Amino acid sequence: MRCDIGVVGLGVMGSNLALNMERHGFRVAGYDLDARKAQAFVTGAAAGKNVELAQSPDGLMAILQKPRRILLMVPAGKAVDSAIAHLEGHLEPADILIDGGNSFFLDTERRGVALAAKGLNYVGTGVSGGEQGALWGPSIMPGGQVEAWEALAPILRAIAARADDGAPCVEYMGPGGAGHFVKMVHNGIEYGDMQLIAESYDLLSRGLGLTAKELHEIFSEWNQGELKSYLIEITAAVLAAVDPDTGRPLVDVILDEAQQKGTGKWMSQNALDVGAAIPTINAAVESRIISAMKAERVSASRVLRGPALHYSGDRQRLIDAVRDALYASKITSYAQGLGLLRVASDEYKYDLKPARIARIWRAGCIIRASLLGDIMSAFERDPGLVNLLVDRAFSEAVDRRQASWRFVVQTAVGLGIPTLALSSSLAYFDAYRSERLPANLTQAQRDCFGAHTYRRVDKPGVFHTEW
Repeated sequence: MRCDIGVVGLGVMGSNLALNMERHGFRVAGYDLDARKAQAFVTGAAAGKNVELAQSPDGLMAILQKPRRILLMVPAGKAVDSAIAHLEGHLEPADILIDGGNSFFLDTERRGVALAAKGLNYVGTGVSGGEQGALWGPSIMPGGQVEAWEALAPILRAIAARADDGAPCVEYMGPGGAGHFVKMVHNGIEYGDMQLIAESYDLLSRGLGLTAKELHEIFSEWNQGELKSYLIEITAAVLAAVDPDTGRPLVDVILDEAQQKGTGKWMSQNALDVGAAIPTINAAVESRIISAMKAERVSASRVLRGPALHYSGDRQRLIDAVRDALYASKITSYAQGLGLLRVASDEYKYDLKPARIARIWRAGCIIRASLLGDIMSAFERDPGLVNLLVDRAFSEAVDRRQASWRFVVQTAVGLGIPTLALSSSLAYFDAYRSERLPANLTQAQRDCFGAHTYRRVDKPGVFHTEW
């Protein structure tokens, strides 16, 4: 009996996806250039299961049903091009290659065009959920040819996470690189969420002097309400962990230097390219960059002075206000990410559907949260919604928390605790709700030094002044 699908790249993600498929009744062919890794998989986790190991590209093709479906689970970048080059000479027209890594969406566009010219189908597929998601159900974001999606749909629907209503967290995103574009935006929102949570933790930790144990209790409580999400859940778990070597909270012995793989940076760069404002995500990317300047920051801390870290107000008021500010900022961050999806959908002709995207982010993925059900409903009420903040339910939710939001940012500034993402979220909200911004002065300056012209508020036309 031939295999239903092949998995090329048997690292943790590839292996777990293969096991997920096999558990749902599909026969899987595995292949990896590292023969030892492949052998360890079939004799270990896959032992006794419907998983067959291929020793070469020809061997892989020989054991797959036609048209062949082959999932690439290799690192983004040159490794994907190498894997394609390694396999494409052995493929036949109508075969389907699926890139399940975190590839840049324009690379996916390029690869799809090149393979289509040879009669091959290429599906750039965002996969979110980490190792456990791959094994037990990720959120899956495929893009490419519709007919290729239809050929893959039975497998992807079977292995995807299930939302509370039982719906599989996988949908066709659109043509070309749409799937990887949506995954990029997912990861950018993830950056924003993580930074907003980190700043909330920092303000309560340094501002109020709360212990990791106290913070664990606060985040655990928050995860029972409107902030319920995977990232809040694991934050509570992280804050409860104890370092076995020192007996101290593990979070306190981890170096304050966050790394990144580039997807957040890609989103920031693309937002500038298409003209979408995403200051919360940009702040999150910049915060990771600043965190990496550890040696510089240590030196600067001995030279630069700030206010004393002493909060004399009501402790519970600040805790409650941080919860409200975090929720309002999360809404703003999602509004920015979904706004980029709307602008880019027009730019790249992807025809992205925000309600559909929110639906598949409700489970399996890293940004899964109860909030996403409300976001899905907002776009179902109004498919043409230009910004999440102007949906009545969300505008009212933010308005109820606005005073707390401002109190938190003011408090952080007064204490000298950096809140790049929380502050940027509030500034975006204030800019978006402003009928008039100071861009009139900016445009006057541009006309003064460069004769760039301007428009007037009282009559039509384009004007220039000899300043």
